[in-house]
Amino acid sequence: MNQLGRHENNTSKRKRKTGRTIGIVTTLLLLVGFYWFYQFNEGLSLSEGGSLKDKNDEFGIFDGPEPQFGEINILLLGSDAREEENGRSDTLMVAHYNQDTKKMKIVSIMRDTYVKIPEYGMHKLNTAFTLGGPELVRQTIKENFDLDVHYYAMVDFNGFPKIADIIAPDGIEVDIPYTMSHGINMTLDPGVQTLHGEQLLGYVRFRHDSKNDFGRVERQQEVISKLKDEAVSVHSLLKLPKLLGAADGYVDTNLEKMKMLSIGKGLIDKSSGKVETLRLPVDSSYSNRRTNVGEVLDIDFEKNINALNNFLNDSADMVKTVED
Repeated sequence: MNQLGRHENNTSKRKRKTGRTIGIVTTLLLLVGFYWFYQFNEGLSLSEGGSLKDKNDEFGIFDGPEPQFGEINILLLGSDAREEENGRSDTLMVAHYNQDTKKMKIVSIMRDTYVKIPEYGMHKLNTAFTLGGPELVRQTIKENFDLDVHYYAMVDFNGFPKIADIIAPDGIEVDIPYTMSHGINMTLDPGVQTLHGEQLLGYVRFRHDSKNDFGRVERQQEVISKLKDEAVSVHSLLKLPKLLGAADGYVDTNLEKMKMLSIGKGLIDKSSGKVETLRLPVDSSYSNRRTNVGEVLDIDFEKNINALNNFLNDSADMVKTVED
């Protein structure tokens, strides 16, 4: 075979090899796309009946600034839709996510904290949601704690069991210190045990103990941290589309789907580490006080702002990491 023939033969082989490679890659992409579409829709079926489904515009404008230096603050507002809550946010947290380190920190702010709500004067913090939704809560946090919040996520606790069971199908181990039953429609007995979705919801909702809301916040932070730890597994990336679908009816947020996916992928990275938590007000920085709006936590703002800044800036002495 002459040189020209050999060249044409080699060219033909390269074309066939390239064609096979393109075909294999295309097939794989189609299979991945089909899997994600199927899993997302399976998750959507779990979100039917969610109280926040199709309510993306209900809370109006959220005027959070653009994130700086790859650090994102997300306002997490939780409600279990019980009548006695009177439309107020049952849980208020700020999730701090660093896009470079992929680390997540959670700041829980007690709902009875006595704060200045812009244009409304002094009230309990959770009143801000009743008066002006997530945007007024954002303004109130900026006014009192000098913290910029960039996005929000309103979460209906009724969807928590489904989401928890997707992340941790084998349950989460907790150590229950005493019998919990009042106000949670179940009885949780003392001792170390593994809890699943509905039981975990009862565990984080319970507040009728000596610590009241403080104990509830501790349990919320504990469960969030353990769920995050559970998410760091070889199967977690496969769960993401189903998780996003299941959250559709129980989470209202102004985060774009792609940004949610990016944060989700970052959190399940093994290098992301444990979730670090802080509660405001910190110990020895507040007093109980009766006012015209009821019993409140009258706090030392300077001490709490310093604690918050130290926490977000990785000051080791202010960080509480929930251990296994």
